[in-house]
Amino acid sequence: MNEKIAIIGSGIGGIASAIRLAAKGHQVTVFEQAGNPGGKLNEINKDGFRFDTGPSLFTLPGLVDELLSLGEVEPSDAFKYRKLDIVCKYYYEDGTVLNAWADPERFATEACEKVNEPVWRIHNYLRKMGEMYDLSADLFIFKPFARWETFKSDAGKKVARQLHKLDMLFSMHQRNKRSFKSKHLIKLFDRYGTYNGSNPYKAPATLNMISHLEHTDGAYFPEKGMYDIVRQLVLHAQKLGVDFRFNARVQEVLLEEKKATGLKVNGGVFSADRVVNDMDVTNFYKHLMPNRNLPLRLRLMEKSSSAVIFYWGMNKKFPNLDLHNIFFAENYKEEFQYLFRKKLLYHDPTVYVFISNKVTGSDAPEGMENWFVMINAPVNKGQYNETVMSEMRENILSKLNRMLKNDVASHIVSETIGTPLTIEEQTSSAGGSIYGSSSNSRFAAFMRHPNRMSRFKGLHFVGGSVHPGGGIPLCIASAGIVSEDIQNEK
Repeated sequence: MNEKIAIIGSGIGGIASAIRLAAKGHQVTVFEQAGNPGGKLNEINKDGFRFDTGPSLFTLPGLVDELLSLGEVEPSDAFKYRKLDIVCKYYYEDGTVLNAWADPERFATEACEKVNEPVWRIHNYLRKMGEMYDLSADLFIFKPFARWETFKSDAGKKVARQLHKLDMLFSMHQRNKRSFKSKHLIKLFDRYGTYNGSNPYKAPATLNMISHLEHTDGAYFPEKGMYDIVRQLVLHAQKLGVDFRFNARVQEVLLEEKKATGLKVNGGVFSADRVVNDMDVTNFYKHLMPNRNLPLRLRLMEKSSSAVIFYWGMNKKFPNLDLHNIFFAENYKEEFQYLFRKKLLYHDPTVYVFISNKVTGSDAPEGMENWFVMINAPVNKGQYNETVMSEMRENILSKLNRMLKNDVASHIVSETIGTPLTIEEQTSSAGGSIYGSSSNSRFAAFMRHPNRMSRFKGLHFVGGSVHPGGGIPLCIASAGIVSEDIQNEK
C-alpha cells in the first residue's frame, strides 16, 4: 500500500529519502524552513562570487548516480563530475608541502621523498584501512546498526569473526603513531577524525578507515560545484512527484497513541501516514516533540565540533594552491584540547582553504578566486563575540600570510562570515554542531541515534545527526536504511 509521507528538512538525507520513497510509489512532501533546499550543503552568491557552504569533498559518487537513476522517469545526464588528481595539498609550519595524490603509488613516492616515510609503510597502512572498510562498511554504514537482526545478519557475523581488525582499543592517533615514523603523516591521517567532528586523540582507530575512500577509491568534484548535487537531486525528485514546500517551518510532530500522524506546519495541520525527520535530532526533540524528554543517549554523548568559515572573494589567482588545501597547526593535540575541553577557539588553528573555482572556472570573476576558509570550532556556548571573531580572523590571515609568503588580506574584495551561531540559525543544528554527536568514545557507534525509535511508530530519522553519521555518503546511506524499513513495515 502506498503511503502519504512527510519529510522534515531538505538536507541530503531528506532529499535522498524523498527520491527513494517516491520511486517506490509513495506520496512524498518535503517541508523546508529555508527558501531553498540543501541544508548545510548550500551556496552563497555575492559580488560575482559563488561559494559552496557545506561539504566540499565528494566521495562515493556512485551513491548519487544511483539516486539519479531511480524511478520510471527519464534519467538526466546533466550531473557531471571528475576524479581529482590531487585529493588535498598539505602545508606544514616547517615549510613542507605534501601533495596527497589520488594515485596511491604516487602519493607513497611523494611522501617518501618529502618526509622520508618508507613506501612500504604507506602501502601497508592503506591496505589495512581498505580491509577494515570492506569488512565493516556493510554493517556500520549501509545497515541499521545496533539491531539484533543486523548483528545476526551475514555482515554482522563476518565482523564478529574478525572483530580484532576493527582496532577499537586504540585511538586514531595511537594507531597512526604506531604506523608511521613521520610526524607529517601522523598529522595527515589524524585529520580524518574531523570528518565527523571528532577528536583523533580520543576517537577509536576504527575511524582511520575513512582515509581509504580518498586514498584508494579517490575523491571527485562536480563540474558545477557541490551545490549541483542538491540541484540535480531535487530536479529528479520533482520528476518523481515529490512536493517541496519551502519557507515551511514545522512546529510540531503530531502523535496519536505514540504513532506519528502528521505535522503542524506554519500554523496548519498536514496529515501523513509517516514522518521522516532530517533535522538535527537534539533540536528535533527540543522543538518538535515538546512533551517528550530528550533521549538519554543525546544527553550523554559529546557534541561534534562546529566551524568558523570566511567566504572570501579574492582579486588574485594563487596558482600554488589546489582545490583542497590544509594549513596545519604546529601543536595539533593542543588544538583539539581547545576544541573539546576548553570549548575555545585555538590561537593557531588548522586552516582549510577550498577553492571551487579551480575546477568550475565560473565561480569567480576572471582573474579571481573564491576562497572558502574554514577552521574547526567548538559548539556555541556563548563564547562567540565580536572581539573573539576579530582576533581569529587576524590569526588566520597571519598564518596564511606566513605559510604562503603573501599578503592575503590585501586581496580580499568580498567577505561573508559563518559561525556556529549562523549554522544553528540556518540549519537548526544544536549549538552549531555539524555532525550531531562526536565519536570521541569507542562506544559512540552504539550510542548514535537510530533510524527509527521503537516507542514511536511511523517516525523515522535520516541525516548527519543519526546513524550512520555525517557527510554526503553517510546521509545517503541513512535514507536507504529508512526506505528499507518503511518497505519492510508495510
